[in-house]
Amino acid sequence: MSFYISLSGLKAAQTDLSTISNNVANVSSTGFKKSRTEFGDIFAAAPMQTTNQVAGQGVRVQGVSQQFTQGTLEGTAKTLDLAIAGEGYFTVKGEDGTISYTRNGAFSVDEDRFAVDTTGSRIQVFAVDPNTGVPTTPVNGATTANLIDLQIPTTLNNDPAGAQLTSVGVSKEGLVSAVYADGSTVRLGQVAMASFNSQEGLRQEGDAHWTATVASGAPTLGTANAGLFGSVNSGMLERSNVDITDELVALIAAQRNFQANSKAIEAANTLTTTVVNMRT
Repeated sequence: MSFYISLSGLKAAQTDLSTISNNVANVSSTGFKKSRTEFGDIFAAAPMQTTNQVAGQGVRVQGVSQQFTQGTLEGTAKTLDLAIAGEGYFTVKGEDGTISYTRNGAFSVDEDRFAVDTTGSRIQVFAVDPNTGVPTTPVNGATTANLIDLQIPTTLNNDPAGAQLTSVGVSKEGLVSAVYADGSTVRLGQVAMASFNSQEGLRQEGDAHWTATVASGAPTLGTANAGLFGSVNSGMLERSNVDITDELVALIAAQRNFQANSKAIEAANTLTTTVVNMRT
């Protein structure tokens, strides 16, 4: 039995090593959230058996959970680099229409002047009045069907003869404004933020993107710097929340755990060999 107990420890330590290695590998990935391996002991006894005379039967991996703590904000001086200080996610739509959520705010414009992230997904915003910036649709109770793609025209009102774009600004509330050469300012949309009842229930999709699941619940949409949602910081990006020092210490501990279980198997093998060879 000791072989199988130590084998379960080896498998658990291997999973822990893989999780820590993934954290270390993504220490420079924008918007990445580190993971932690969670373990549980295995114990079984017959109904009439005295439990204080029964040893455990090993360990099992209960799950690998993500840690959605705030990452460090780093200045980039690029207007469309957005970082969230606090709770919430940017809402983006892929080329196939799939809605996902991200903390990676490295946005740029494509050939059609739509604001897209590093995967080519378009950031979703609430439509607003171009003069006042007030959303034209109710924010409370909104769904992803109420959102639109953010487009930043190079000329006023997309008129080829119109004034040229001179600058773009994004407020703490996520209101995107464009200033044109004739001095006019046009509000283009307000960044749609999403929150979830259970962040741990989100499904990882890679590239610091997540999709909603039954476990996470449906997204609650809103605007930045209000209620559940943090503020949007233009000209900044959120770094990975991985602390390399903590991870290297955890890596050493997981390695020692693996070695200890290997030694336990080696000791059990020595004892078994001694018993088998007693007749000779």
